[in-house]
Amino acid sequence: MKSHILQLALFLVVLIWSGYQPHDYPTWGLEVFPALIGVAILICTYSRFRFSKLMYWVVLIHALILLIGGHYTYAQEPVFNYLRSLLGWSRNNYDKLGHFFQGFSPAIIASELLWGLHIVRQRSWVIFLSGCVCMAISAIYELFEWMVAEISNQEAVAFLGTQGDVWDTQKDMLWCLIGASSMLIYLYFSKRHLQPEKEEKTFHSMYPSK
Repeated sequence: MKSHILQLALFLVVLIWSGYQPHDYPTWGLEVFPALIGVAILICTYSRFRFSKLMYWVVLIHALILLIGGHYTYAQEPVFNYLRSLLGWSRNNYDKLGHFFQGFSPAIIASELLWGLHIVRQRSWVIFLSGCVCMAISAIYELFEWMVAEISNQEAVAFLGTQGDVWDTQKDMLWCLIGASSMLIYLYFSKRHLQPEKEEKTFHSMYPSK
């Protein structure tokens, strides 16, 4: 419980910083919105389903990436601007970190839900279906970006973050796949996650609501 309070406090502090004089508020709202929704859902379901400690830390890191990206925009994040100059990159690659976590984070969420709620009882199917969920989320998000650009009647450059790359959408989905695969490989071989029934402690018993 204490670690979760610490995580929530850290999120709120960075959220306040992120919302103070960002690059522009429309872009900030679009970038931060998924983090706010995700944290709200976790809070509302906290007493009904408790995820692993690892999952909460992964989600926190993902949320902080979104908050930082919302403040600066992904194309102008200062640390990756420095890395761009240092390593000779042709663009700011902070958005690739975000899309990596777009797969890395949902992979552990989906797998723990599928396994913890007894929806799927074979590890291989949990891994496969969790990967499908991650790629579906990535595709939906890219469609959302396109929709925003169409509705705003402009290129929405700050939000899309393509930085002139015509293959940016495909590369974003590739990084999501890499992130999801990294987490799912860990989960498949982990001794603490997705264990057989006779060895398993469900997330409910590991983290009782009372």
